[in-house]
Amino acid sequence: MSPAEDIDPVLPGGRVSPAEDIDLDLHRQLGLTDEELVTIEKILGRPPNRLELAMYSVMWSEHCSYKSSRVHLKRLPTTAPHVLVGPGENAGVIDVGDGIAVALRIESHNHPSAIEPYQGAATGVGGILRDIFTMGARPIALCDSLWFGPTGGTRADASDAADTARSRWIAEGVVSGISGYGNSVGVPTVAGEITFDPCFASNPLVNVMCVGVLPVERLVLGQASGAGNLAVLLGSSTGRDGIGGVSVLASAPLEGGDGSSAKRPSVQVGDPYEEKRLIEACLALLDAGVVVGIQDLGGAGLTCATSETAARGGMGMEVDLSAVPRREAGMEPFEVMTSESQERMLAIVPPEKMPRVEEICARWEVAASVVGRVTPGGRLIVRDTIGGIELASVPAASLADEAPLYERPMSAPSWDAAVRADAAEHLPPPGDCGSDLLALLSDPSVSDKSWAYRQYDHQLFLNTVVPPGGDASVLKLKAPGLPATNKGLAISVDGNPRWCALDPRAGTAMVVAESTLNVACTGAVPKALVNCLNFGNPEHPTVMWQLSEAIDGMSAACRALRLPVVGGNVSFYNESGGVDIHPTPVVGVVGLIDHLLRPPPGMALTDGSVLFLLGPPGTGLGGSRWATSLRGFTGGTLPALNLNMHVSLIDIVVSLVRQRLVCGVHDISDGGMAVSLAEMAIAGGVGVAVSGIEGHAELFSEAPTRVLLAAAPAEAESVERFARDSGVPIRMIGSAGGDRIRVAGLLDVTVATAREAWSTGFPE
Repeated sequence: MSPAEDIDPVLPGGRVSPAEDIDLDLHRQLGLTDEELVTIEKILGRPPNRLELAMYSVMWSEHCSYKSSRVHLKRLPTTAPHVLVGPGENAGVIDVGDGIAVALRIESHNHPSAIEPYQGAATGVGGILRDIFTMGARPIALCDSLWFGPTGGTRADASDAADTARSRWIAEGVVSGISGYGNSVGVPTVAGEITFDPCFASNPLVNVMCVGVLPVERLVLGQASGAGNLAVLLGSSTGRDGIGGVSVLASAPLEGGDGSSAKRPSVQVGDPYEEKRLIEACLALLDAGVVVGIQDLGGAGLTCATSETAARGGMGMEVDLSAVPRREAGMEPFEVMTSESQERMLAIVPPEKMPRVEEICARWEVAASVVGRVTPGGRLIVRDTIGGIELASVPAASLADEAPLYERPMSAPSWDAAVRADAAEHLPPPGDCGSDLLALLSDPSVSDKSWAYRQYDHQLFLNTVVPPGGDASVLKLKAPGLPATNKGLAISVDGNPRWCALDPRAGTAMVVAESTLNVACTGAVPKALVNCLNFGNPEHPTVMWQLSEAIDGMSAACRALRLPVVGGNVSFYNESGGVDIHPTPVVGVVGLIDHLLRPPPGMALTDGSVLFLLGPPGTGLGGSRWATSLRGFTGGTLPALNLNMHVSLIDIVVSLVRQRLVCGVHDISDGGMAVSLAEMAIAGGVGVAVSGIEGHAELFSEAPTRVLLAAAPAEAESVERFARDSGVPIRMIGSAGGDRIRVAGLLDVTVATAREAWSTGFPE
């Protein structure tokens, strides 16, 4: 691209100077197709100049426009009486009563984290925080869903050893980035998951969720209104970091088949201390009533913030590039407009309120610069007043709302019918189920993750009632400026590419079922869901089929569970060397506890308690960790999910926990009943004796809609009666005591041995 002084201005009447000579391949280098260039020319009535082309390239990227997924996403249920803001804004917002609203959002930072793990993860945290306080909410919790390649083991193959070392570097860098930024900015990381699988060796997934709270009256939307109002850039100065992030990384694989990385842009660099000041300044501005709209500068930078706020308000905007504070000399206009430098916000301010804005920002040591003005007419005009020239003039809505909508070809994979029909139950039973249990407990994807979450300060604000490590984390609904309440929130983040690779529709429905059951185990009623849909190359018909199937599965589950999808993110081009990752839809569910007067029971067993299995029988081994990780079997079919039964199960679990009829509760999922029993025994430091389990299939099955309940003997009859009156199967299967985990006829290991396997698998 030419330097700024060589960019020809748009002449009066929208004509471009004849001297403008755009490289015929430039649009392709920026991720735009030939057809998209033609569409842009039709919108403008002329060829775009270089700056305009760069602006369209970032705004029409997959990351910003969802051009390949919007046609499918519209099938998701997004409304409910308690939903205040649904998809389309910076974050979803729900009303939880007592004058309090909750904002939630999840985003991916997969590709930046593969390039520079620490900053990729750190700036992912920073970006999701800004999505939340943009709505007027104070961030109170971070959650993460992390997917890496294998990080350990002896490898004879040198390339495998290199992949293992790289995966370890990525995992350590990502965890450090999340803790370094979150701890410094002062927002606790309270929940998440870490999983290792070979399909993520070259393309890790780093999904970060944030939850915030606000008084309902402080809710603000990211829109520009009022002609003559000022566009004020808050926070850090603008540099070259992150340029090309959304146009290149969201529109192309990490590497070509030849391993080339020439298209890789620079990764953003975060400053958590600037972010902390920005949070406080923005909330103070909102409390003072001096802004009419606010928007963060994330993907696509100033181009995104100006075009989206203008388009949402049905207005236009004039931007003065010479007024944008810069940290680097000689930046070209396209760099200023597309930079993704972190810790920046765009506020829309009435002119008479600007002195008050400057006063509040000065108090928090946050820079505030007027960089533009809201205008009628709907055009986004970029000027350089120092040079006295107009650099770009485009309809704001064409950037924000009029990207192409693709219905890409879809086709199901050509499964080998024999493999599909061959059930995992046909695998020979293990000679020793105890050895298989220990192998599962020592699997890094199952074992103790405290190595990671002990790096996170999860007690910031002193709101955390249930810390990381349980089915779901629980927080008190408490923050400065918030009405007093006894309500609490439960949060769970879940994904399972093993299930979704086998059957994306059924697997995604099972992921939603698991996440809602996790929050129910704390006594919380699931209230809202956000999703991060991580898929391979959308130009591959199989990938688009996987996405469509996953959305249908999520839609069916959410409708049955009366759970609105209030926001989300689609991450495409998660591939390397032409190989797509497994479909990995990740969901974050927030549940509400009406009266959080004491901590929920948790999963720990209590000596002398009786143990129940609540839910229908489950023996299907398709997609289970036992079949895939220990037997290398990836075919078969998933166990059936009865959504009506799942709704009833959630209602019962919530009631049992709230009425204090159980002293321990834990869902059955990864690793099946065997791992859930061991986790309860390890958490309580007490053994358990179980009988009546029908072989290894029931022991290791990950069939949904099943929960283990521990109750005091005096409450056992009430628990059974309560469940049976509700129509959900229940049976007593054992009792807690001693120092061994025994399942009659199947396994017998000591709690100490199980704890040793579970506690050392991940760190090693």
